[in-house]
Amino acid sequence: VLITGETGTGKELVARAIHEEGPQPKEPFLAINCGALTESLLQSELFGYVAGAFTGAQKERKGIFEAAGKGTVFLDEFGDISPQMQVSLLRVLESNEIRMIGGSKTRQIECKIVIATNIDLQNAVENKKFREDLYFRLTRFDIKLPPLRERKEDISKLINYFLDVNKGPHE
Repeated sequence: VLITGETGTGKELVARAIHEEGPQPKEPFLAINCGALTESLLQSELFGYVAGAFTGAQKERKGIFEAAGKGTVFLDEFGDISPQMQVSLLRVLESNEIRMIGGSKTRQIECKIVIATNIDLQNAVENKKFREDLYFRLTRFDIKLPPLRERKEDISKLINYFLDVNKGPHE
């Protein structure tokens, strides 16, 4: 699933709702901000690593794709990933397999992957900043979240919700 929209439109809330309404709501929901990590750190967080893969890798560590089990992995700010990570993630989406850093064997994964970005990926494809094959793979199920200024009918519902949430026990 690809969720697109401006910053603050609630992409993670939609991702959590997809997870909670899915067939495995008790399984983990693991979120990672792709834009906040260096490529090497993002790669180790997603795929994990075997002991000795790099300095400091004293024991094997599962990545979040494997740790999620049958749950959901939420990849936020996905439009910011490097071309190399785009290739790696395309392979994951196509085969449901990962290979740990420093490992030689592939492992099957079972998690759902929900991706979010505030970047116009079609424009990024046209400007050769995002892989076209990955873009088409991601847009099979695309949820576009409009900003609040384009859905003014939601403002009163949100106000009432937050007023109810903020009521104390004495009210």
